[in-house]
Amino acid sequence: METEAKVKIMALVSGGGTNLQALLDAQKYGAFGSGDSGGKIVLVVSDNPKAYALERAKATSVDAVVEEPDRSLPRDERRQELSDRILKLAETYNIDLIVLSGFLSILKGEIVRRYSGRIINLHPSLLPKFGGNGMYGERVHRAVLDAGEKESGCTVHLVDADVDTGPILLQRKVPVLPGDTPDTLADRIHTEEHIAIVEAVKMMVEKINNN
Repeated sequence: METEAKVKIMALVSGGGTNLQALLDAQKYGAFGSGDSGGKIVLVVSDNPKAYALERAKATSVDAVVEEPDRSLPRDERRQELSDRILKLAETYNIDLIVLSGFLSILKGEIVRRYSGRIINLHPSLLPKFGGNGMYGERVHRAVLDAGEKESGCTVHLVDADVDTGPILLQRKVPVLPGDTPDTLADRIHTEEHIAIVEAVKMMVEKINNN
């Protein structure tokens, strides 16, 4: 019988899930330890029923759940209501660590308080630059290019009550090259994101294990 992982991880996703795949691949090869001293992704939650990340989860026998935002609610209430549903899932699965891996909804309320220091987010810029409400995906990369930046990259940070403002865990940098488009810059950063998210989860699993 397989030993239950000590650190149970929930990944929140919205899209294709390449960063989730990097985590699943790393887990397969023992990057987060094993048995009662390791970490394991036990649940994937998407706010988008069409997210290919759900298929990636199912392909590796990880439970996958869709929790869509209630578009009939005002923005703040919508975020709160979705966050509360995700918190209930976290409680049901006894989650220790929450990883936002390309998750476009904003968490707020009790889940942020309850999991303070145990929610991490991957953002496609070198925070504190180019973060905050509405800054995601192509918007970030276009803003970097419009600003004439010489470098960009990705950041993994702890989630707090605001957007993209929590303590930074690690960053990986790439050059901005002449002739870059948002797509070419994004491609270069994606490679670093896959490394960064794995490093950050490994760091957090070790930290939780040592507490």
